Order: sequence, then structure tokens, then C-alpha cells
Amino acid sequence: MTAERDLTALLRHMKPELRPGIFVFCTTPPNESLPAAINPLLTFREREGTTLVILREEAEAAGLRYAFASRLITLTVHSSLEAVGFLAAITAGLAEAGISVNAVSAFHHDHLFVPADRADEALAALREMSAAKQDG
Repeated sequence: MTAERDLTALLRHMKPELRPGIFVFCTTPPNESLPAAINPLLTFREREGTTLVILREEAEAAGLRYAFASRLITLTVHSSLEAVGFLAAITAGLAEAGISVNAVSAFHHDHLFVPADRADEALAALREMSAAKQDG
């Protein structure tokens, strides 16, 4: 399957899916081993420490402090890592609705972490953006 680069096609075919669970963002000090009991969805090393995105219940069980209780929306279109403007359009549309988003691009798809209490609203906004490209 070829990754899509065309912005209109990406928006038209994004097919957002709400994934189960509440995810949270945690950080551990640099060079500290991760707790054995956790299975991070995302790990990113920064100078200040390692960011983990994990299920809230895992963070609580491991005694990790966390922030940003969020739901994960996956845009199931196979987007190219070289596509221009896709996440800009998505985040701008969510910003217009007053919804914060933390976006992650992976090899096959783009993933959006949105506030847990606004997930349904974000999903509706994304579907509306996609439908607008179906009509136009």
C-alpha cells in the first residue's frame, strides 16, 4: 500500500477511530530505567527526561505522576511521512473547536491525543472535516 501525500485525499479518507482506554503523559528522569510493570504506547527521550504515554491505570499502578488524561484517535488513512499540511489542517480544525491535541506521526498513521472529556467532540469535528472534503 502506497502512503498518501495528497492533502485533499488525506482529509477525505482519514477515517478517524477512537481507541479504547484513557492515556496519560508521564516523565522519568534521564537514564532511569522504566518500571517493569508498564508497557508504554509511546516513549520519547528528551534531554530533561523520558516521556511515556501509557494507560492511566498503568501509571497509577506504577505510582507515576501523570498529566493530560486523553483519548487516542487514530487517523486510519496511510499517510506519508512526507505529506505536507495534513496535521496542520487537522490541528487547526480542532483549534477552531477549542480542542487541544497532541499529535504523533508513526510510520503508517497519524495519532491524536485529545482531552478525554472532549474525545467525542473531537471525533465529530474530524468526521465533519472529512465529510467537507467528500462534498467538495
